[in-house]
Amino acid sequence: MSGRSSVALVTGAGSGIGRATALALAADGMKVGVLGRTRSKLEKCASQIAAAGGKALVLEADIADELEMRNAVKTLVREFDHLDVVVANAGINGVWAPIDDLKPFEWDKTIAVNLRGTFLTLHMTVPYLKENGGGSIVVVSSINGTRTFTTPGATAYTATKAAQVAIVQQLALELAKHHIRVNAVCPGEIETEIEENTSLRHEEETAIAVEWPDGQVPITGGKPGRSEDVAEVIRFLVSDNARHVTGSPIWIDGGQGLLR
Repeated sequence: MSGRSSVALVTGAGSGIGRATALALAADGMKVGVLGRTRSKLEKCASQIAAAGGKALVLEADIADELEMRNAVKTLVREFDHLDVVVANAGINGVWAPIDDLKPFEWDKTIAVNLRGTFLTLHMTVPYLKENGGGSIVVVSSINGTRTFTTPGATAYTATKAAQVAIVQQLALELAKHHIRVNAVCPGEIETEIEENTSLRHEEETAIAVEWPDGQVPITGGKPGRSEDVAEVIRFLVSDNARHVTGSPIWIDGGQGLLR
């Protein structure tokens, strides 16, 4: 692959961790497919990349829609010739509610976006990584469902996040012979726009009665992390510096998960 630019796909690239990751990978010289549902946000991200001298392709698609994802990935490979890196970041918090109040359709939506969306992202891209002779996949999971279980009513969300890490570890072995590395990052509290996709009901029924005296992120004195903190770890994981790292979840939470 020497002499040619690496190509990355980043889902949920319109904001937060996805945008920060797309900008970081572009800064490393990668051509980046920025995928998401809101074209205006994607175009802003692509413009930032272009302004810094990089190349980006806007891919408007719903990660839970098979046809849209198939067409988006085909468009990316047709435009940039190949694919080296996949960052499966897009997701929602969904509805957080007591298990007997959480509606089946609310459960289904969280599963569709977070879990089916991750599956479709990998299902559509792995053939191109195999054809490429190798590559790197990073799935953005969470401390919820992997290190902590105290978020009120987040049963559907934690189920998807735990499943994502299981998928990563399963595929790390399955894809190793194809020289494809698969890892997960598990952020804690990060300043992103995911709260826009959160609906919390009857918190008093599910909340754990604990107060953190100095905030819940020890390393920052209680302040949330930044999207860039996660992007820098992803940047490492997809680089040759992480050539011997696969099947690994990495918690990026400033010690929050240990406290909780």
